[in-house]
Amino acid sequence: MEIRTIRTQMPKQKPMGELGFGKYFTDHMYMIEYREGQGWINECIRPYTAITLDPATIVFHYCQSVFEGLKAYRGSSGEIRLFRHADNFRRMAESAARLCIPEFNADRIMNGLTELLKVDAQWVPYSEGSSLYIRPAIIATDVSLSVHASKSYLFYIILSPVGAYYKNGLLPVKLRIEEEYTRASAGGTGAAKYGGNYGGGLKAGEEAAKAGCDQVIWLDPVRRKYIEEAGSMNIFFVIGDEAVTPALSGSILNGITRQSAITLLKDKGYRVTERKVSLDEVSEGIKSGVITEVFGTGTAAVISPVGTILTAKGELTVGDGQMGETAKYLYETLTGIQYGKIEDKYGWTITI
Repeated sequence: MEIRTIRTQMPKQKPMGELGFGKYFTDHMYMIEYREGQGWINECIRPYTAITLDPATIVFHYCQSVFEGLKAYRGSSGEIRLFRHADNFRRMAESAARLCIPEFNADRIMNGLTELLKVDAQWVPYSEGSSLYIRPAIIATDVSLSVHASKSYLFYIILSPVGAYYKNGLLPVKLRIEEEYTRASAGGTGAAKYGGNYGGGLKAGEEAAKAGCDQVIWLDPVRRKYIEEAGSMNIFFVIGDEAVTPALSGSILNGITRQSAITLLKDKGYRVTERKVSLDEVSEGIKSGVITEVFGTGTAAVISPVGTILTAKGELTVGDGQMGETAKYLYETLTGIQYGKIEDKYGWTITI
């Protein structure tokens, strides 16, 4: 399907040196609109630009929006590679349904993304450990203060060349157990990529930073007993030859990297268990040495080893406080597949 493409007449200067995360944006963006009775229309690729919206637009007041996050990688032969993109758009469709956003054609959106990547191909970094972050988003665009599902939407995709998510790269992070605030609850929007989940977590993140931590560990919203996520990542615990991760409960995001880690660990011979994991179990397991590794998984950081956990009763050092063998294996294998250095026997990647 041919997409109307308007190329920029004023190309940006590409960033040099440290990229950071989400600081720079490419020359172009993909856009498509929804209007009730007409469906998804006005598909185009155009120069990256500000979006002008009325102050009464629904998304500003009732937060009817969803987003996704995936990456394009510069392969070892210079090709552009995508990793499990179909799973991202499948999850985005599930998130959209939860927020009463109309169904979209994932194949059409994927075609649009492919064309956008071709137009901005030179923005995919060549430097090791860097990539092109892809942010699809849908926002409600009705102008109204009435509380209702919008009848019009804007779906857009923007691209950002990025380096490591955490400034210290793969150095183990320090997490703080959050016992006052909660991220989400079953029946809510915790399983969706919904901006409100992240906005609601900012306060806890700021409190963690004041305590000298990189992020928080979220507990369940009812009993404050069971561990759910680590900041915006899923979390894993290594107990001998077993890898344990909190079971999806309706308040935990079904991470694509989480899914990938489970598959790789099973193939490596680990027993992988998805179940409730209590704070008491983790505290005692770390103290006794039964739990040898803790790490987070997510698109932005891939694998983030946890060196220290701050609880109300003091600090817990995981193992020797360094990146463990399991986390190292997952990071090297996942990035190896993503960049084309390791054979992809799972069919997770495609080349643009």
